[in-house]
Amino acid sequence: MSVIYSKVVSELISAHKDIWNSYTEHSFLEQLANGSLPNAQFLKYLKQDYIFLIHFSRAWALATAKSDSLDEMIITSSIMHSLINEEMALHIRVCEREGINIKDLKSTVETPENIAYTRYVLEAGYSGDFLDLLISLSPCVLGYGQIGLRLKNMFTSQKYKEWIDNYSSPKYQNVCFSVGKLIDEAVSRRIGNNYHKIGKWKILNQYFRKATLLEIEFWEMGLKP
Repeated sequence: MSVIYSKVVSELISAHKDIWNSYTEHSFLEQLANGSLPNAQFLKYLKQDYIFLIHFSRAWALATAKSDSLDEMIITSSIMHSLINEEMALHIRVCEREGINIKDLKSTVETPENIAYTRYVLEAGYSGDFLDLLISLSPCVLGYGQIGLRLKNMFTSQKYKEWIDNYSSPKYQNVCFSVGKLIDEAVSRRIGNNYHKIGKWKILNQYFRKATLLEIEFWEMGLKP
């Protein structure tokens, strides 16, 4: 059974189980776990994900601006700090070992899949409210937490263990639980505990589903030659 970081997101996952499983059990991840994923494809993904994280850091900064309490500001700004100073460090470290310096990494040209995903989430923040943005961000941060734990229990190759260790680590898992708590409390405070009965719930479902579909397309991008 998958770990539950958030009651709200757990309900969203259950409502969209078909695509959630396609995302968290994608062929890209299966190949990553057994070491059959070509190194060139992994590096392509990693370079794109580096650019992706820059945009997602902006999205978390936007979440800070849209927060309505100091507690929310503390959590959202800490996530942005973690992305910039810790998660992106993994990408830089691995790429440097492969002869890709930071200058080349920063000049990576975004794929259409990367543009589609990151701009969708940013637009959710620009045109929507705090909940729209949080739910659009949730498949990435919480999905990677589930993926990290799942791959930790099934990997058969050491090839990409560093990546798996990063997302299964207690530090990253703590981030997931913090984000999960943030989401649950933000939903409760803004639309109450009977959120299923109001129109906003349908909107949040749409954001969650679209962001999850864009995650799947990101994996597909990684498998392209």
